[in-house]
Amino acid sequence: MLATSMTGALVGVEAHLVRVEADTAAGFPSFTMVGLPDSAVKESESRIRAALRNCGFDFKWDRRITVNLAPAGLRKTGSSFDLATAMGLLAADGVVPSGRLASLLLVGELALDGSLRAVPGVLPLAIMGRRENLTAAIVPEDNACEAAVVAGLKVYGARSLPQAVELATATTPPPAVSAPPRTGPPPAQPDLADVRGQLGARRALEIAAAGAHNLLLVGPPGAGKTMLARCLPGLLPPLTIEEAIETSSIHSAWGARLDGLLVHRPFRSPHHTASEGALVGGGSFPRPGEVSLAHNGVLFLDEVAEFRRGPLEALRQPLEEGFVMVSRVRSSARMPARFMLVAAMNPCPCGMLGDPRRLCECTHHQVRAYRERLSGPLLDRIDLHVEVPAVPFSEMVGPSGEDSAAVASRVAQARARQSQRGHSLSVDGPAVLNGHLAAAHLRRVTRLQSDALALLAAAMDRLALTARGHDRVLKVARTIADLGGATDVSVQHVAEALHFRPLVG
Repeated sequence: MLATSMTGALVGVEAHLVRVEADTAAGFPSFTMVGLPDSAVKESESRIRAALRNCGFDFKWDRRITVNLAPAGLRKTGSSFDLATAMGLLAADGVVPSGRLASLLLVGELALDGSLRAVPGVLPLAIMGRRENLTAAIVPEDNACEAAVVAGLKVYGARSLPQAVELATATTPPPAVSAPPRTGPPPAQPDLADVRGQLGARRALEIAAAGAHNLLLVGPPGAGKTMLARCLPGLLPPLTIEEAIETSSIHSAWGARLDGLLVHRPFRSPHHTASEGALVGGGSFPRPGEVSLAHNGVLFLDEVAEFRRGPLEALRQPLEEGFVMVSRVRSSARMPARFMLVAAMNPCPCGMLGDPRRLCECTHHQVRAYRERLSGPLLDRIDLHVEVPAVPFSEMVGPSGEDSAAVASRVAQARARQSQRGHSLSVDGPAVLNGHLAAAHLRRVTRLQSDALALLAAAMDRLALTARGHDRVLKVARTIADLGGATDVSVQHVAEALHFRPLVG
């Protein structure tokens, strides 16, 4: 007898529908699983055998059993196929009506006692189920809240295989799991009011937040670079519902346990020993890296000059295009990676260059070699280069500056202006922000006054700006104008934008 159940397979952060075809027939006892399963999928036979026996199902194994995971050309990895395979076998045995499984998404790992364990990637699998017009999903109870955020798909959480069978065969199923509210405690992060001095860096942080610009902080140890970077998420608006679904899907595919949609923008800070695969994603079966986990948020590279050259150079494509294409012999995956890059570094190996109170002992050759760890093409993709000097005692004991809430209010107003312009450009989502505008759109929304145009023309020669550097100056100037509520870009806006051109390189 043949029966089919529905589940899904992850490729990167995208889920694809998989039909589990289970066939039982008379013949020499055997269990064959085909359809490019990996070791974890093949091992499901042992888990399913024990689970069926321990749950009291009288399933006969003394026959020829074949399980096909279609499409056969798609690689299947992980243990999330257990529930769909077990339900398909029970349907082939007549325990579960096979027609009930045609519109039901089944996801979960079976324990030997028949209980269901949580698996990664349930949110993108649920999104795929809705896209494929499946009406309901049965998932492990620990994954139910995560899957329930997908509108249009009824989600039921099951603690065990018998409960999953009961849900699949019930004529009047219980109420579906409700989507959890989009609330959550704010992450622990410093407030801008805690930052003493550093007026230039505070201004750069506000501009970066308003236009989604990349930022490089250069200064001696203890000047406040890391603290400034950690203040940035507090200046950004909450995730929209579309951004929350996209960001949460990436974290779910990576393996994070979610209780619902993410509310706050991600802030990722990988160690400088991170490999290229860890930073941009990879593996035999591509998984998201830090650049994708920082999608719609902030990627902070502390001590950026200590990172290896390969991982840093791998950032160039996502910084420009907003996604990563990871290609392997067996598969390839396109993963979103539109993030704000914030990098921090010392001015020299010892960190004391330019500090009036401490003597730098580095040679000119050492300083040059240290700064050349960041290539010119990478630096050209960073909009704001900011010097963060040591903080004097008078500023340490002086009054505090504006808090994050006051700056976030101006940032929200500037982003609202950009969003309003985006409607006239037929641009939506993160691409509407100045830092992400395409060159054609940038020129349509940036009207330069005559003296501002003259200053920019002179700067092209004096500072040897590349075409990319020219556009990034325009983007920063446009953001500065938005913060001031100006329609046109004036010479003051261009001059301030030029002030933040590279200090390093």
